[in-house]
Amino acid sequence: MSDIVFTHFTHDEMVEGIHALAAAMEADEWRPTLLVGVGRGGLAPAVYFSHRMDLPLVSIDHSARIAQFGEELIAVLAQRSLQGDRLLFVEDINDSGRTIGELRQALVERGAEMANVRFAVLLDNIRSAERVDYRFRAIDRLVTKDWFIFPWEAMVRREKLIEEATEVPERLG
Repeated sequence: MSDIVFTHFTHDEMVEGIHALAAAMEADEWRPTLLVGVGRGGLAPAVYFSHRMDLPLVSIDHSARIAQFGEELIAVLAQRSLQGDRLLFVEDINDSGRTIGELRQALVERGAEMANVRFAVLLDNIRSAERVDYRFRAIDRLVTKDWFIFPWEAMVRREKLIEEATEVPERLG
């Protein structure tokens, strides 16, 4: 698919997005006690967020499907939410909603206090199956068919970008 439009989400946009997300939470008078970076795409923004808000950060690797880095940590996080910790899951993009939906479902299945769980993303597809609590920018996949390349993806081979972009063809057109 050579007609894919690749749009670079710059480092400066990410920094602007982190500041905007933090300001939205401050205006909302909601402050997490623990940030959860969702691997891979949410890890870099979560580190920036951790420094911006002076909050501890843990990472969860949803994409690798290795229980110790995903499922088992979800159980720990669910328990922490029951003990009063406010968890903010950080992702780069909420596109189809699959990742956020799976995380939410796993938390619910493990008895998490969902009032203590929120999600923040840099880009949010308004057509996604899942809603997020905080977003920097909204896109509409009926209009915007670009494949976004975040700064941490700068080393990805073009062939791999095309492969990832075409995994869900309806996102592109």
